[in-house]
Amino acid sequence: MGKKGKEKNTLNKAKHTKLLNRKKNKLKKEKETRKERLKTIMANHREQHKSEEDQINN
Repeated sequence: MGKKGKEKNTLNKAKHTKLLNRKKNKLKKEKETRKERLKTIMANHREQHKSEEDQINN
């Protein structure tokens, strides 16, 4: 049997999914940029640490 009374709101479903997808994409992009920043920081740190070791050894 069907639901009695007022119809369920189906007008905003497309808008809602659009906003949720936008939010998901934003979070994914932020996660990727954070990973890239970490990679560059780690690479710089390794390079600096390696150059310090070379100076100590020479």
